[in-house]
Amino acid sequence: MNINEQVEYLMQGTEYGDETLKIKMAEELRARLQACQKEGRVLRVYCGFDPTKADLHLGHTVPMRKLCQFQELGHDVTFVIGNYTSLIGDPSDKDVLRPQLTQQEVEANARTYAEQAFRILDPEKTQIRYNAEWLSGLGLRDLIHLASNFTIQQFLTRENFKLRWEKGDPVYLHETFYSLMQGYDAFSLKADVQVGGTDQLFNIMTASRKIMEFMGMQPNIAIILGILPGTDGLVKMSKSLGNHVPISTDAGDMYGKVMSIPDFAMGVYYRLTTRLTPPEITEIENGINSGRLHPRDAKMRLAREIAAAFYGEEEADRAEKLFVDTFQKGSVPEDIPIFKNTPGNSIVDVLLAAGLAKSKSEARRLIEQKGVRFEGAVIEDPTATLTGDGVLQVGKRHFLRITQ
Repeated sequence: MNINEQVEYLMQGTEYGDETLKIKMAEELRARLQACQKEGRVLRVYCGFDPTKADLHLGHTVPMRKLCQFQELGHDVTFVIGNYTSLIGDPSDKDVLRPQLTQQEVEANARTYAEQAFRILDPEKTQIRYNAEWLSGLGLRDLIHLASNFTIQQFLTRENFKLRWEKGDPVYLHETFYSLMQGYDAFSLKADVQVGGTDQLFNIMTASRKIMEFMGMQPNIAIILGILPGTDGLVKMSKSLGNHVPISTDAGDMYGKVMSIPDFAMGVYYRLTTRLTPPEITEIENGINSGRLHPRDAKMRLAREIAAAFYGEEEADRAEKLFVDTFQKGSVPEDIPIFKNTPGNSIVDVLLAAGLAKSKSEARRLIEQKGVRFEGAVIEDPTATLTGDGVLQVGKRHFLRITQ
């Protein structure tokens, strides 16, 4: 790609809430790429991830996908695990105080983040850093030095702080330190580019760039990505809302969940979660609008792209076949797991032992919702036992061949 094509590709999926700001960042990115080309170096790019939870979903991987695009173009990528900032808790997307984690919780979640990152990023081309390396050495004098660049009024313009202030809810002083520390991350890494979601706009555009300038460095370029909606296509993907696509699942489940998104959400999913270029996505959208491409076929390509990115082409092929056989042909897939049942086990016991439910209460809820079938018949009694061999179906996508 030439520089203009790189800018178009790397700015894909960005959202600043201000078109003038987006144009400014695109111009700065173009100028920095041109300067790097003259200097014979590549961009230094990073994104920070606070390991606040162990179970990730597709929405968490959007900035990882953008880092991967920078890697594809030959730039240096650093994956920063915020083992120090996570002790504070990022208040950016919260209108309540985020709970502080223990060191043990942070370390356990950090291991999961690194493992998940390498399902997208090239481990040979990714540098993993922990921001405790440079933040733990900061003293009170250093913090005062950094804090002198900001006013209380600036922090109170942030929507989440402003809302809490107006409601009379507390805004804790330590929460304002988070932005300063993130800015110091960018300075310590001598970053050309910092990637983050729209919830990081203040931290990157105001704090990181200001601190880098204050410390005598050229400010980094902010690549601010839109937030991926959930499978409902309406609100931010969230496990608590039940509209998430988990990463710790299988290719068939991931494929099926992507196929459940509404047609109008396909564009943002293509831009935020796939490797397709802007011209390729435009071609798909034009095909749908003109009637040349059926939305179902476009969505199947999207589901396959996402499943292949996490599980490889072979598993994506299998997931697509499973979907076609189950939903388009109405047949039971051939390649389904086998479960050896113990006579006398209730259906609740079977669901729990087979990993189709995480708890007995969840198993009972699935049965109450008429989401469990054996040989095509709905099971309504949680105490029922399975007699004979047959196919157990849970929901629309999970099948199990029962043998006695």
